[in-house]
Amino acid sequence: MRNRILFFLAAVALSVGPLHAQEALRGPDGGTTYSVSGVDLLAIPDKPFSANSRTDWTRILSDGSTVQVHLTTKLARDSSGRVYRERHSFIPGNEETQTRPNQIKINDPVALTQTICTVSTHHCVISNYQPRTSFATMPVGSFADGTRYLKREELGTNTMEDLDVIGTRETLTINAGVVGNQRPLVTTREFWYSPDLQTNLSITRNDPREGKQVVQLSNLSRSDPPSELFEVPAGFTVQDARGTGGPAQ
Repeated sequence: MRNRILFFLAAVALSVGPLHAQEALRGPDGGTTYSVSGVDLLAIPDKPFSANSRTDWTRILSDGSTVQVHLTTKLARDSSGRVYRERHSFIPGNEETQTRPNQIKINDPVALTQTICTVSTHHCVISNYQPRTSFATMPVGSFADGTRYLKREELGTNTMEDLDVIGTRETLTINAGVVGNQRPLVTTREFWYSPDLQTNLSITRNDPREGKQVVQLSNLSRSDPPSELFEVPAGFTVQDARGTGGPAQ
């Protein structure tokens, strides 16, 4: 009887052993991350505002079905040109629950500092910052040794958030083979720009590789945001990394 039990246990050990070996037959996977840029703000003074920035992202899968996600963040700029923005995670398109920010970024063109706070760790890092106060569009026509072509067309004027806006559509054609594409790749971007705020109030991007992204500002206020918005949140630790590297962009 004892020999039969020992034989049974040995058989179980032999059958389980290979399973454990199979579970370890791969290394760690870094995975794939996705990031969608919202409205970029210039660090210009005397153009204060605050708004909600919503991004809707639709991707078409190989079977023809779609994946729809969205997020809403807070965006602000004060009279001195300081910029506050939040980073949120995308949620399914059929959900409307507002997510908490996972990162807060404050750019200060006066102190020449950029402060990035990670909400999960309650930790902020202050680094050097070189503000951008102007922007020039790329000339139309071919570039990159003739492998790409940019076309720009006017869409007229409109009104958004009680502000006059100017519409522009840019079409970029990338020749076949430039980025591994078998055929010419065509992407479009549509902007509705407020000359008063020197800011885009709406951006629509169409790229067959990434799908469609629509960024829209809403609930816009022209009042100067409260100064507390541009301070390190209470209870957060601060690491001063200035002087340890180049200026943050």
